[in-house]
Amino acid sequence: MQVEDLLKTVQEVLDERKGHNITTLDVRGKTSFTDYMIVVTGTSDRHLKSLCDYAAEKAKEQGVRPLGIEGDIGSDWVLLDLGDVIVHAMTAQARGYYQLEKLWSVDDSTETEEATTQT
Repeated sequence: MQVEDLLKTVQEVLDERKGHNITTLDVRGKTSFTDYMIVVTGTSDRHLKSLCDYAAEKAKEQGVRPLGIEGDIGSDWVLLDLGDVIVHAMTAQARGYYQLEKLWSVDDSTETEEATTQT
């Protein structure tokens, strides 16, 4: 299965299952362990878990075996690792606190400019 197909499948599942504020981050030039991260907000710990469970099940149907799921009922963050796509399902409070979109949106040109200014 192509990465883009897996990404689209996961995005559709999260949308169908009422995930909120679904954001896809293209991290291909920033990390070597995955190509895309999807950050989605759920309404409760059960909702977070079910979002990831449904996405994992759909990926399995498409021939992609999940590498792992971290977090469970009682967690405010559930992570689904599908290799080339990682899903971060979070409560609104956890999402606001950790700000993953801000963390992974660092511009490479800004990093280079800061490094040369400091030397």
